[in-house]
Amino acid sequence: MAILVTGGAGYIGSHTCVELLNAGYDVVVVDNLSNSSEESLARVRQITKREFPFYPIDLLELSKLEQVFEAHEIEAVVHFAGSKAVGESVAIPLKYYENNLISTINLCQVMQKHDVKRLVFSSSATVYAPTDAGAISEDFPLAASNPYGRSKWMIEEMLRDLFISDPAWSIALLRYFNPVGAHPSGLIGEHPNGKPNNLTPYITQVAVGKLDKLYVFGGDYPTHDGTGVRDYIHVMDLANGHLKAIERVKSTTGAEAYNLGTGRGYSVLEMIHAFRIESERDIPYTVVDRRPGDIAVCYADPSKARDKLGWLATRGLAEMCADAWRWQSQNPNGYEKSEQEKMQLI
Repeated sequence: MAILVTGGAGYIGSHTCVELLNAGYDVVVVDNLSNSSEESLARVRQITKREFPFYPIDLLELSKLEQVFEAHEIEAVVHFAGSKAVGESVAIPLKYYENNLISTINLCQVMQKHDVKRLVFSSSATVYAPTDAGAISEDFPLAASNPYGRSKWMIEEMLRDLFISDPAWSIALLRYFNPVGAHPSGLIGEHPNGKPNNLTPYITQVAVGKLDKLYVFGGDYPTHDGTGVRDYIHVMDLANGHLKAIERVKSTTGAEAYNLGTGRGYSVLEMIHAFRIESERDIPYTVVDRRPGDIAVCYADPSKARDKLGWLATRGLAEMCADAWRWQSQNPNGYEKSEQEKMQLI
């Protein structure tokens, strides 16, 4: 019996594969490599000393997905695959709804056909309504403010309807806050296509010299230093949350949402300061106007995940920054080979 990991070559997916393999699970990976690299899977094998099959297919290709289920005995699925950039989702919403919704419908149809009814879904804290309330619990109002977040919200509702139609299903909806960091080996980490959309890879690319400076959006928020405060969580803590969720869905039924966050927030300037310490590099920045829709403070109430999953984030800000810097400094081009490395292969 194996765990199918869709989007397993991506940032969070690859780290979760490491946790699953190290815990003794067999995994099967499906990824269309549109926003990831097969090199990450080679490095997962290097870290874990384990082999696993990989299928470079798109979940929109229903017949190819069928073949994966026919070739392997799947007991549960961790579903990461999907488009994930907020700004891009505003520019091309139909593409996001197609990639995220149709692919999940295809996946669930094939799972149902093969009587596989254990699912861990990669959702997002973007499903919550914008608020300045601070700590957000799972019963907080949902009202995503962009197509990416709405696609996650729609999938959550769809999966709840699936459970209502068939109570044999067991589904964990994991709402992430802000994943950062990398595997402590420095072998796998975050590798954004083009200019980063998230704060941490932007900071590390400034520190390594790929980008000139960081733009801080808003310096006049009602916070202790005027910059926005967010809940940053180490990607290995996040990966461990998926392992705990697999254990949960294997032993229960239902469709339950869980926040995965640390329960405290750090400001943008605190993140910059922490990275300066860990990297011993200057990180020049310029404060510019706020972005529309951004709020002052947002962090998780992770108590439900603690109580129901037995999960708790254990890694602090220094470790998040140190591991992110180790990855970036050892892999300045991410998974892409430098021109010098390419020449050495000729």
